[in-house]
Amino acid sequence: MAYTAPIDEKQLIADLQDPKTAKKAFDTLMRTYGEQVYWQIRKMVTSHDDANDLLQNCFMKAWNNLQNFRGDARLSTWLYKIAVNETLNFLNKERQRQTITEDGDDSFLLANIESDEYFDGDQLQKDFQKAIAKLPEKQRLVFNMRYYDDMKYEKMSEILGTSVGALKASYHHAVKKLTSLLGD
Repeated sequence: MAYTAPIDEKQLIADLQDPKTAKKAFDTLMRTYGEQVYWQIRKMVTSHDDANDLLQNCFMKAWNNLQNFRGDARLSTWLYKIAVNETLNFLNKERQRQTITEDGDDSFLLANIESDEYFDGDQLQKDFQKAIAKLPEKQRLVFNMRYYDDMKYEKMSEILGTSVGALKASYHHAVKKLTSLLGD
């Protein structure tokens, strides 16, 4: 279960950058943001096992780069950015492994949904997940962040380095495609 008590982010950052308190502070960081970051990754890769591996990679990368964190963004934004980059790198490697072009069909994600023993949704939910997996990568990412996380476009812009207008357009196109794929 995620740690949900409010945290003093400035103090947590200071504790993370102090070698005496870094391990305990990092544990707090993982408990505070781990579940959110896991689900952000999981929505993109659709596989529990892959999401767990990527979550570990994300936190290892965060641990190894704590001293480089300047505090220009919130910790959650920094972690999301690491997670998004790790996930996109993973998806690109999967496409290469399966000889799929970047704009090609991410059908391996559909197979993940079908075979995932951790998926506990009904058929309608499975169909919805399959439709989301058919979206182009950027639209899928923006749709998941907006629809599931109710993330504001400004925060998405910080994480993805894309203008708010472009993100709104991506979301709009994603919704149109999903509506077309699923019917009314």
